[in-house]
Amino acid sequence: MNSPHTRTQKLLNCLTYSRLSFALYRLPWTDECHLVLQTSGDVEQLSGMSELNGKKGFVMAPFAQSEEHPLVLIRPDVTAYDWPEITEALSSLECADAVLTCKPAPEECSPFVPEEQEKKHYIEAFERFITPLQKKKFQKLVLSRAAVQHTGDDFSPIRAFIHACNSYPRMMIYLCHTPASGTWLGSTPEILLSGHQQEWQTVALAGTMPMQNEIMPTEWDKKNRQEQGYVADYIRRIVKKFGNKLTEKGPYTARAGQLVHLKTDFRFLLKNTDHLGDFIQELHPTPAVCGLPKEDAFRFILENEGYDRSYYSGFIGWLDPESGTDLYVNLRCMEIKSCEITLYAGGGILASSVGEDEWEETGEKMKTMKYIINE
Repeated sequence: MNSPHTRTQKLLNCLTYSRLSFALYRLPWTDECHLVLQTSGDVEQLSGMSELNGKKGFVMAPFAQSEEHPLVLIRPDVTAYDWPEITEALSSLECADAVLTCKPAPEECSPFVPEEQEKKHYIEAFERFITPLQKKKFQKLVLSRAAVQHTGDDFSPIRAFIHACNSYPRMMIYLCHTPASGTWLGSTPEILLSGHQQEWQTVALAGTMPMQNEIMPTEWDKKNRQEQGYVADYIRRIVKKFGNKLTEKGPYTARAGQLVHLKTDFRFLLKNTDHLGDFIQELHPTPAVCGLPKEDAFRFILENEGYDRSYYSGFIGWLDPESGTDLYVNLRCMEIKSCEITLYAGGGILASSVGEDEWEETGEKMKTMKYIINE
């Protein structure tokens, strides 16, 4: 992907600390990006997934809705496709000059936390998770963590976005800002729900291995195959509840940056798209980011993970039941603040999991975002 004009880059960077709400995103295997911009008023905050029924706009949903982390919908006052059109749209904004003079509000950086301390907290959480798994109270739980990294004054969200687009062609890349949710940048391989009119798709994505010197490994152990099977079984059941004529492809090995995952594609028909929000309510959070049984695992994570996931492992993307919807699980992401970024990563835990291995896996996943900011 080429870089836009310098003024366009500066405008987009300035928008990340403005009162306006916007999303910039690029779908997998494409070179052009989309802009969705709300030019006035507060971003819409929805009380639940069912309120997405019949809605159109860019959605950002947290793992668990709260007053601090609302489900937000950016109204598409302005939409533009590819840099020339995006540049023209931004230049024509009446507030463009005001945006350029805007400065980020000063924030106090979080104290530095040594990696040894981060690992200690993670292993303590792992012990809380593995015990009920071994007692067979859960089939699967997903344990995640966050890590803060300080940034310099020259950090550019739009430059990081472009770097991600050029580095990860297989992934959906996004940069999203609203005053209600903050500023987030991500590179995710996992579709939550995509399609239009009657034809739709979703995926089961679970299991993780690193690439081996640009060679894609294909031999999966029992733990990874079992984990992927749990996710696929759950999604299969939910899809059959809302759709019909289901077809599957997989599981097969799919690359995502320097990692590979086990993936199953599901394609199906929806006779009625008026209730996409109800469908999303059933899908989210999938066992790929939560666990099984879903409701019990969700509550357990909130009570025992030891930190706030915020919008990590929620979902993001464009919602339009008629013309086309592209919603993705918010993985491989970071929250951007004035002097720091917060990286997020997680992994599925089964009764057979080993804490050291799971710690290493989350570290490998964080490298996806670290790579694009440490150029």
